[in-house]
Amino acid sequence: MFETISVKPISGAIGAEIHDIDLAGDISDQTVEEIARAQRDHLVVFFRDQDITPTQHLAIAKRFGDILEYPLVKGLEDYPQIAPVMKLEHETTNFGGIWHSDTAYLAEPPKAAMLVARELPPYGGDTLFSNMYMAHDTLSEGMKNMLSGLRAVNSSAKADASATREDRLKTAAKLDTDDVISAIHPVVRTHPETGKKLLYVNIGHTSHFENMSEKESAPLLGYLFAHQTKPEFTCRFSWRPGSIAFWDNRACHHNPVNDYHGFKRVMHRITLAGERPV
Repeated sequence: MFETISVKPISGAIGAEIHDIDLAGDISDQTVEEIARAQRDHLVVFFRDQDITPTQHLAIAKRFGDILEYPLVKGLEDYPQIAPVMKLEHETTNFGGIWHSDTAYLAEPPKAAMLVARELPPYGGDTLFSNMYMAHDTLSEGMKNMLSGLRAVNSSAKADASATREDRLKTAAKLDTDDVISAIHPVVRTHPETGKKLLYVNIGHTSHFENMSEKESAPLLGYLFAHQTKPEFTCRFSWRPGSIAFWDNRACHHNPVNDYHGFKRVMHRITLAGERPV
Protein backbone atom coordinates (compact mmCIF):
# COMPACT_ATOMS: atom_id res chain seq x y z
CA MET A 1 0.00 0.00 0.00
CA PHE A 2 2.88 2.37 0.83
CA GLU A 3 6.16 2.16 -1.06
CA THR A 4 8.32 4.84 0.60
CA ILE A 5 7.11 4.82 4.23
CA SER A 6 5.99 2.37 6.89
CA VAL A 7 2.67 3.11 8.62
CA LYS A 8 1.72 1.53 11.95
CA PRO A 9 -1.69 2.31 13.56
CA ILE A 10 -1.57 3.10 17.28
CA SER A 11 -5.27 2.53 18.03
CA GLY A 12 -8.36 1.08 16.42
CA ALA A 13 -10.02 4.47 15.99
CA ILE A 14 -7.42 7.05 15.02
CA GLY A 15 -3.71 7.68 14.73
CA ALA A 16 -0.68 6.01 13.14
CA GLU A 17 3.09 6.30 13.41
CA ILE A 18 5.08 6.75 10.21
CA HIS A 19 8.51 5.14 10.16
CA ASP A 20 11.44 4.89 7.75
CA ILE A 21 11.59 8.60 6.97
CA ASP A 22 13.83 11.56 7.73
CA LEU A 23 11.84 14.78 7.43
CA ALA A 24 15.06 16.81 7.42
CA GLY A 25 16.19 15.10 4.22
CA ASP A 26 15.00 15.25 0.63
CA ILE A 27 11.37 14.11 0.53
CA SER A 28 10.04 12.95 -2.83
CA ASP A 29 6.64 13.93 -4.18
CA GLN A 30 5.58 10.30 -3.84
CA THR A 31 6.48 10.32 -0.15
CA VAL A 32 4.51 13.54 0.37
CA GLU A 33 1.51 11.93 -1.33
CA GLU A 34 1.84 8.81 0.80
CA ILE A 35 2.04 10.83 4.04
CA ALA A 36 -1.07 12.75 2.98
CA ARG A 37 -2.83 9.47 2.22
CA ALA A 38 -1.84 8.00 5.58
CA GLN A 39 -3.24 11.11 7.27
CA ARG A 40 -6.53 10.78 5.35
CA ASP A 41 -6.76 7.15 6.50
CA HIS A 42 -5.80 7.71 10.16
CA LEU A 43 -6.57 11.48 10.64
CA VAL A 44 -3.38 12.06 12.63
CA VAL A 45 0.08 10.71 11.88
CA PHE A 46 3.13 10.80 14.13
CA PHE A 47 6.84 10.82 13.45
CA ARG A 48 9.53 9.80 15.92
CA ASP A 49 13.20 10.72 16.26
CA GLN A 50 13.13 13.68 13.89
CA ASP A 51 15.64 16.53 14.15
CA ILE A 52 14.31 19.46 12.14
CA THR A 53 15.05 23.18 12.33
CA PRO A 54 12.30 25.83 12.10
CA THR A 55 13.32 26.39 8.48
CA GLN A 56 12.90 22.69 7.72
CA HIS A 57 9.62 22.66 9.64
CA LEU A 58 8.30 25.37 7.32
CA ALA A 59 9.65 23.62 4.23
CA ILE A 60 8.00 20.28 4.94
CA ALA A 61 4.70 21.89 6.00
CA LYS A 62 4.55 23.86 2.74
CA ARG A 63 4.63 20.58 0.81
CA PHE A 64 1.12 19.89 2.15
CA GLY A 65 -0.55 23.28 1.67
CA ASP A 66 -0.50 27.02 2.24
CA ILE A 67 0.55 28.18 5.70
CA LEU A 68 -1.90 30.17 7.83
CA GLU A 69 -0.64 32.35 10.68
CA TYR A 70 -2.34 31.88 14.05
CA PRO A 71 -4.70 34.88 14.43
CA LEU A 72 -4.50 35.50 18.19
CA VAL A 73 -0.90 35.04 19.34
CA LYS A 74 2.31 36.23 17.67
CA GLY A 75 4.58 33.67 16.05
CA LEU A 76 8.30 33.26 16.64
CA GLU A 77 10.29 36.45 16.09
CA ASP A 78 12.26 35.07 13.14
CA TYR A 79 9.51 32.70 11.97
CA PRO A 80 6.12 34.43 12.34
CA GLN A 81 4.33 31.54 10.64
CA ILE A 82 5.37 29.21 13.49
CA ALA A 83 3.25 29.60 16.62
CA PRO A 84 4.85 28.70 19.95
CA VAL A 85 2.59 26.53 22.10
CA MET A 86 4.01 26.60 25.59
CA LYS A 87 3.44 26.33 29.30
CA LEU A 88 6.07 27.74 31.64
CA GLU A 89 7.18 26.34 34.99
CA HIS A 90 5.13 28.79 37.08
CA GLU A 91 1.93 28.45 35.03
CA THR A 92 -0.96 26.13 35.87
CA THR A 93 -2.98 26.49 32.65
CA ASN A 94 -1.77 24.97 29.41
CA PHE A 95 -2.38 26.65 26.05
CA GLY A 96 -5.35 25.05 24.28
CA GLY A 97 -5.84 22.63 27.16
CA ILE A 98 -9.35 21.50 26.22
CA TRP A 99 -10.89 19.31 23.52
CA HIS A 100 -11.07 21.42 20.34
CA SER A 101 -10.53 21.83 16.63
CA ASP A 102 -8.08 24.67 15.97
CA THR A 103 -9.57 28.11 15.23
CA ALA A 104 -13.04 26.87 14.26
CA TYR A 105 -14.14 30.51 14.71
CA LEU A 106 -12.53 31.46 11.37
CA ALA A 107 -14.65 31.61 8.21
CA GLU A 108 -12.13 29.22 6.65
CA PRO A 109 -10.62 27.15 9.49
CA PRO A 110 -7.28 25.39 8.97
CA LYS A 111 -7.27 22.03 7.24
CA ALA A 112 -4.31 20.65 9.18
CA ALA A 113 -1.60 21.36 11.73
CA MET A 114 1.95 20.12 12.24
CA LEU A 115 3.27 20.23 15.80
CA VAL A 116 6.95 19.72 16.68
CA ALA A 117 8.15 18.99 20.22
CA ARG A 118 10.91 21.42 21.26
CA GLU A 119 11.09 21.13 25.06
CA LEU A 120 9.26 18.51 27.09
CA PRO A 121 8.55 17.91 30.78
CA PRO A 122 10.10 14.79 32.35
CA TYR A 123 6.65 13.19 32.39
CA GLY A 124 3.11 14.02 31.32
CA GLY A 125 2.02 16.38 28.55
CA ASP A 126 0.52 13.71 26.30
CA THR A 127 -1.99 14.74 23.62
CA LEU A 128 -5.34 13.03 23.00
CA PHE A 129 -7.00 12.88 19.58
CA SER A 130 -10.58 11.94 18.67
CA ASN A 131 -12.20 10.80 15.41
CA MET A 132 -15.09 13.02 14.23
CA TYR A 133 -16.15 10.61 11.48
CA MET A 134 -16.86 8.03 14.17
CA ALA A 135 -18.55 10.65 16.35
CA HIS A 136 -21.00 11.32 13.52
CA ASP A 137 -21.47 7.78 12.27
CA THR A 138 -22.36 6.36 15.70
CA LEU A 139 -25.24 8.79 16.25
CA SER A 140 -28.78 7.53 15.73
CA GLU A 141 -30.42 8.15 12.37
CA GLY A 142 -32.89 10.48 14.05
CA MET A 143 -30.10 12.56 15.57
CA LYS A 144 -28.20 12.66 12.25
CA ASN A 145 -31.32 13.89 10.45
CA MET A 146 -31.91 16.62 13.02
CA LEU A 147 -28.31 17.82 13.03
CA SER A 148 -27.98 17.82 9.24
CA GLY A 149 -29.96 21.05 8.95
CA LEU A 150 -28.36 22.90 11.86
CA ARG A 151 -25.59 25.48 11.86
CA ALA A 152 -23.62 26.63 14.89
CA VAL A 153 -21.84 29.79 16.00
CA ASN A 154 -18.14 29.38 16.81
CA SER A 155 -16.41 32.13 18.78
CA SER A 156 -12.85 32.97 19.79
CA ALA A 157 -14.25 34.37 23.04
CA LYS A 158 -15.89 31.21 24.38
CA ALA A 159 -14.72 30.95 27.98
CA ASP A 160 -13.76 27.27 27.78
CA ALA A 161 -10.96 27.98 25.30
CA SER A 162 -10.14 31.63 25.98
CA ALA A 163 -9.13 30.82 29.57
CA THR A 164 -6.36 28.58 28.25
CA ARG A 165 -4.85 31.48 26.26
CA GLU A 166 -4.63 34.05 29.05
CA ASP A 167 -0.94 33.53 29.89
CA ARG A 168 0.18 33.85 26.25
CA LEU A 169 -2.05 36.83 25.52
CA LYS A 170 -0.37 38.80 28.30
CA THR A 171 2.86 38.99 26.32
CA ALA A 172 2.19 37.96 22.71
CA ALA A 173 -1.35 38.97 21.75
CA LYS A 174 -1.96 39.99 18.13
CA LEU A 175 -5.38 41.51 18.74
CA ASP A 176 -6.95 43.61 21.45
CA THR A 177 -8.23 41.29 24.16
CA ASP A 178 -11.78 42.58 23.55
CA ASP A 179 -11.73 41.64 19.86
CA VAL A 180 -13.88 38.63 19.00
CA ILE A 181 -13.68 36.48 15.89
CA SER A 182 -16.71 34.34 15.06
CA ALA A 183 -18.08 32.23 12.24
CA ILE A 184 -21.14 30.11 11.56
CA HIS A 185 -20.55 26.57 10.29
CA PRO A 186 -22.71 23.51 9.62
CA VAL A 187 -22.96 21.16 12.59
CA VAL A 188 -22.36 18.26 10.19
CA ARG A 189 -19.85 19.04 7.45
CA THR A 190 -18.62 17.01 4.50
CA HIS A 191 -14.88 16.46 4.25
CA PRO A 192 -13.71 18.00 0.95
CA GLU A 193 -11.21 15.21 0.22
CA THR A 194 -12.94 12.04 1.44
CA GLY A 195 -16.58 13.03 0.96
CA LYS A 196 -17.39 11.63 4.41
CA LYS A 197 -19.66 13.38 6.88
CA LEU A 198 -18.26 14.42 10.26
CA LEU A 199 -19.48 16.13 13.42
CA TYR A 200 -18.22 19.72 13.37
CA VAL A 201 -18.84 21.28 16.77
CA ASN A 202 -16.30 21.50 19.58
CA ILE A 203 -16.44 22.44 23.25
CA GLY A 204 -13.62 24.96 22.87
CA HIS A 205 -15.31 27.25 20.37
CA THR A 206 -18.94 26.30 19.61
CA SER A 207 -21.21 28.53 21.69
CA HIS A 208 -24.73 27.93 20.35
CA PHE A 209 -26.86 26.96 17.38
CA GLU A 210 -27.79 29.59 14.81
CA ASN A 211 -31.07 31.35 15.71
CA MET A 212 -31.08 29.80 19.18
CA SER A 213 -29.85 31.10 22.52
CA GLU A 214 -26.92 29.63 24.39
CA LYS A 215 -29.29 28.36 27.07
CA GLU A 216 -31.50 26.64 24.51
CA SER A 217 -28.49 25.15 22.75
CA ALA A 218 -26.68 23.91 25.86
CA PRO A 219 -28.44 20.54 26.42
CA LEU A 220 -27.87 19.23 22.91
CA LEU A 221 -24.38 20.69 22.60
CA GLY A 222 -23.47 19.21 25.97
CA TYR A 223 -24.54 15.79 24.75
CA LEU A 224 -22.55 16.14 21.53
CA PHE A 225 -19.41 17.36 23.34
CA ALA A 226 -19.50 14.33 25.64
CA HIS A 227 -20.23 11.97 22.72
CA GLN A 228 -17.27 13.27 20.69
CA THR A 229 -14.73 12.19 23.28
CA LYS A 230 -15.82 8.63 24.00
CA PRO A 231 -12.67 6.57 24.67
CA GLU A 232 -13.39 4.26 21.73
CA PHE A 233 -13.05 7.25 19.35
CA THR A 234 -9.63 8.31 20.66
CA CYS A 235 -5.90 7.69 20.83
CA ARG A 236 -3.22 9.05 23.18
CA PHE A 237 0.22 10.17 22.00
CA SER A 238 3.18 10.32 24.36
CA TRP A 239 5.74 12.85 23.20
CA ARG A 240 9.48 12.26 23.12
CA PRO A 241 12.29 14.53 21.89
CA GLY A 242 12.07 14.56 18.10
CA SER A 243 8.34 13.72 17.99
CA ILE A 244 6.03 15.37 15.44
CA ALA A 245 2.24 15.17 15.09
CA PHE A 246 0.48 16.06 11.83
CA TRP A 247 -3.31 16.03 12.03
CA ASP A 248 -6.39 16.74 9.94
CA ASN A 249 -7.97 19.68 11.79
CA ARG A 250 -11.31 19.12 10.10
CA ALA A 251 -11.90 15.49 11.02
CA CYS A 252 -10.33 15.19 14.45
CA HIS A 253 -10.20 16.99 17.77
CA HIS A 254 -7.22 17.15 20.10
CA ASN A 255 -6.65 17.83 23.78
CA PRO A 256 -3.22 18.42 25.38
CA VAL A 257 -3.25 16.90 28.87
CA ASN A 258 -2.34 19.37 31.62
CA ASP A 259 -0.55 17.06 34.07
CA TYR A 260 2.97 18.49 34.38
CA HIS A 261 2.79 21.48 36.74
CA GLY A 262 6.19 22.91 37.64
CA PHE A 263 7.78 21.99 34.33
CA LYS A 264 8.20 23.75 30.99
CA ARG A 265 6.72 22.40 27.75
CA VAL A 266 7.41 24.11 24.41
CA MET A 267 5.99 23.04 21.04
CA HIS A 268 6.08 24.72 17.62
CA ARG A 269 2.93 24.61 15.49
CA ILE A 270 2.33 25.37 11.84
CA THR A 271 -1.25 25.43 10.56
CA LEU A 272 -2.31 24.92 6.95
CA ALA A 273 -5.05 27.02 5.35
CA GLY A 274 -8.38 25.31 4.80
CA GLU A 275 -11.72 26.04 3.19
CA ARG A 276 -15.19 27.15 4.23
CA PRO A 277 -17.00 24.16 5.79
CA VAL A 278 -19.99 22.80 3.87
